[in-house]
Amino acid sequence: MATGPPASGLTTAAVRALQALGNGPAGRADQIADRLAEAIRLGLIAPGERLPSEAVLSDQLGVATLTLREALATLRERGLVVTRRGRAGGSFVARPADGPHSRPGQADLTVRQLRELGDLRSAIFGTAAALAARRATAPEIQTLRRRAARLAAANTAAERRQADTEFGVAVALAAQSPRLTQEEANLRAEWGDLSWTLLRDTDHAETVRGRLALVDAVAAGDPEQARRLAEQQVADEVELLIRWRVDVYRTEVDQ
Repeated sequence: MATGPPASGLTTAAVRALQALGNGPAGRADQIADRLAEAIRLGLIAPGERLPSEAVLSDQLGVATLTLREALATLRERGLVVTRRGRAGGSFVARPADGPHSRPGQADLTVRQLRELGDLRSAIFGTAAALAARRATAPEIQTLRRRAARLAAANTAAERRQADTEFGVAVALAAQSPRLTQEEANLRAEWGDLSWTLLRDTDHAETVRGRLALVDAVAAGDPEQARRLAEQQVADEVELLIRWRVDVYRTEVDQ
């Protein structure tokens, strides 16, 4: 039985995260192209995924259809999007080339650089979690629970990265801080997906439990606990990457 193309599953959380990428409002075609490219690298839009129609996507991003069309043309030139014609056609995300913070790029980061980037992530995510515990509305808490459930159901590293990115951005959105949301989205893009390729299924289950505990702290209005959990989760990722980086270094020395 024939199957159709992947659904255009650009979620509301992904759209809000996409809008937060970059600096300031995006109204020009080159700005939209840059944000879409960053969203692809971040995993908010998965390789092979079909984008919504031009009319829908331009409405989601708050730009004119002509502006979006120009942005998509730029992405095609960069090899990030392919367009197919016919009933099963549309614009699809191509598999992007490795960026500076994909697996090969992170292998070039020193332990000190990983710690510094982790320190910044901890400051942003910890503050966002604490503020979310003070400010989150009931619908936002329900959104966090749905994001955590989506992470729990994710099977591949790419799916898990995308789900956790949406979770992190949802925490920042619940903090009612556009600047924190922008920084969280940008840092997620810079951090890359290496940690998700290193996690075993048992590690994934533990990660989900940590995210659920964070949601419970936000729902309970406990900013200190929310901050502590958020900072610990970042610290765990940093430690995982540092162990991996040291192992890579030792292998290179032994060769």
